[in-house]
Amino acid sequence: MATDNVVWHKHEVNKVTRSEKLNQRPRVFWLTGLSGSGKSTLANLLEKKLHEKQKHTYLLDGDNVRHGLCGDLGFSDKDRVENIRRISEVAKLFVDSGTIVLTAFISPFKADRDYCRSLLEGTEFVEVFVDTPLEVCEQRDPKGLYKKARSGEIKDFTGIDSTYEAPESPEVHLTYQEEPAEQTAERLYTLLHEKGLV
Repeated sequence: MATDNVVWHKHEVNKVTRSEKLNQRPRVFWLTGLSGSGKSTLANLLEKKLHEKQKHTYLLDGDNVRHGLCGDLGFSDKDRVENIRRISEVAKLFVDSGTIVLTAFISPFKADRDYCRSLLEGTEFVEVFVDTPLEVCEQRDPKGLYKKARSGEIKDFTGIDSTYEAPESPEVHLTYQEEPAEQTAERLYTLLHEKGLV
């Protein structure tokens, strides 16, 4: 393996010292759910809320990382696994920097989400299941992807012809309700606050 002759170098300035300087506990808020469930919108609103509270944050969004870091990957199961592996490693580095990381990825496979959890310590990984029914996601269809998937233009589309493994015991289970996105984001923040995660 490429890492056989590579040794991790420990630095004097570390996660603890960086976190103390930022006056916060770094975590990954991993929002998962079907396409169109509202992950990106909620992650954006949650980051805005944390920013207002003087928290140092960074948002990793599924579409955005595919323009660069994961631009060479497709949407096969193998590529999806590699996509989340890369994101997990980046999230770990951000946590090491003392940053609160928000992610918005379908991340359909439980094993991949568990991989990110395994890279972090204690309560640093917070799985947020944005549980919006398929029919609602399909009605929204903000990018027209469900329509393309139904017509056969897109293959391996999660929820249509590719599996989504719903979280079994997420830290936060955010069930769909007919309400404005801002209200849902406030509900998410309240749930996180009640659990002592923000």
